[in-house]
Amino acid sequence: MTRPVTSPALDVDSVLLDPGVSVIVCCGSGGVGKTTTAAALALRAAEHGRRVAVLTIDPARRLADSLGLRELDNSPERVEGIDDAAGGSLDALMLDMKRTFDDVVLAHTTAAKADQIFANPFYVALSSSFAGTQEYMAMEKLGQLAACRKWDLIVVDTPPSRSALDFLDAPQRLGRFLDGRMIRLLTVPGRAGGRIGARVVGAGLGLFSRILTKIIGAQVLADISSFVAAMETMFGGFRERAQATYELLRKPDTAFVVVATPEPDALREASYFVDRLRADRMPLAGLVLNRVHRSGSGLSAARASGAAETLAAQGARTAAAVLRVHAERSLVVEGETRLAQRFHAAHPTMPIAVVPALPSDVHDLDGLRSVGTALAGD
Repeated sequence: MTRPVTSPALDVDSVLLDPGVSVIVCCGSGGVGKTTTAAALALRAAEHGRRVAVLTIDPARRLADSLGLRELDNSPERVEGIDDAAGGSLDALMLDMKRTFDDVVLAHTTAAKADQIFANPFYVALSSSFAGTQEYMAMEKLGQLAACRKWDLIVVDTPPSRSALDFLDAPQRLGRFLDGRMIRLLTVPGRAGGRIGARVVGAGLGLFSRILTKIIGAQVLADISSFVAAMETMFGGFRERAQATYELLRKPDTAFVVVATPEPDALREASYFVDRLRADRMPLAGLVLNRVHRSGSGLSAARASGAAETLAAQGARTAAAVLRVHAERSLVVEGETRLAQRFHAAHPTMPIAVVPALPSDVHDLDGLRSVGTALAGD
C-alpha cells in the first residue's frame, strides 16, 4: 500500500529543517512506533545540522533503546555516533516527574521551605503518583528546555493513548484546582491572623473540616493543609509557566505530528488526535502512517488465490505455496489501503508520510536513519 493518491504528501524535511520550527510533538496511540518516529526525526534533523533535544514522556524507556543508550534520565545526555559533519548535535532525556517537580520547588523557594515541602507526605504522593502530575510536569520540562535556548529543535515523544494530549489541558486543570473552593478554604486558616481571625475561620470551617476529616482522615487533611500553606506563594508561578508553554505549543514554531499504523484502532485514535488538535487550533503538520505493507506485484489476492488452486491441481505445489503467501500478503495490503482511504475521506487535506514495515525492531542509529529516510520519502 502507498499513501492515498489524492492525499497531499507530508514533506518531513521541510518541517525538520525549517529554522522557524523549534518544537515537534509526536502523538498517537500505543504500539504504533511513535517513540521510534520521534527518535528518527530528531536524528535526521541533527545530522542535517540542527542542535536537537528529544524528550520522551513515555516511561517505557524505548527511546534509550532506539538511540543505543543504556538509559536516560531527567537531564539531557549527548547521543554519540551521529554524523555531525553539518554541525548538528543530539541530546536525549526522559521525563522524571518527581525530579522535575523538585527542581521547580528548589528554583522558586528557599532551601528551608523546600525541605519542608519535600518532607510533606501529600507532596510525596502528588509529585510521584497523582493523575495529571506527569502531564503538567511535561509542560514544565518543555518550558525549561525551550527557555534555555540551547537547542534549535526540541522533539517531544508523548505517552501512548489519548492521555498523550492531556498535557494540553494541564494549565486549565491546574487553574481550576488552585482556584477551586476547597483550595481557597484550605488556605484560609494560614491567612487568617490573630485569635479573632482564627475564631471566625474556625466557626466558618468547623462543619467543613469535620466532613473532610471523616472522608480522608485527620492526618491527610493536616498534610494537605500544610502543603497548601507551604506552596501558596508558588501557585501563581506554576499557572503562568504552564500557560506560557501552552501558548508556545499554539505558535507556528511548533509542529504536531500524529503517528498511526494502518489498523482500525490506531487510525480511530489518529482521527481523535487530528480533530482535537484542530479544535484547539494547534499547528498540525500531518500524519505518519507507520508499518505499512506493500505488495510485490500488481497481482490481486483473489487472482493469486485462483492461480494457486490451479497450480496445486496440476501438482505444482511449490509455485502454489508461493502464490498463497502472496495472496495473504495482498489481502493485508488491500485491507490497509481501505483503512487509509477511509481516513483520507474523513481528513482529505491531511498530509501523509508513509513508512514501510521493517523486518525487525529498531535498536540503533542505523535503524533510525532508515526510518528517517523513509519518512522523508528518499
